[in-house]
Amino acid sequence: MFENQQRDDVEALMKADAEFRRLYQRHKQLDSKVHDADIGVLPIDSATLAGMKKEKLQAKERLERMWAERVHLIH
Repeated sequence: MFENQQRDDVEALMKADAEFRRLYQRHKQLDSKVHDADIGVLPIDSATLAGMKKEKLQAKERLERMWAERVHLIH
C-alpha cells in the first residue's frame, strides 16, 4: 500500500499521526496473516479468514481516506 507515494511522505505521516501509524501497522499485520492463510502456512477457518480480510479492507480504506485528506490539506 502507498507504493506510488514517496516513502518519506508516508513515514512523515506515520510519525505525525498515531492513528495512521496504528492502522498502517495493523494493515501490514493482517496482510501478512491473510497471505499466510492463503498459502496454507497459517491454518485458520474460513470465517476467521473472512473477518481478517474485512478488517484489512476497512483499515486500507481508512488509510486511503486519511492520505487523501493529508494531500488535500497540502495543496
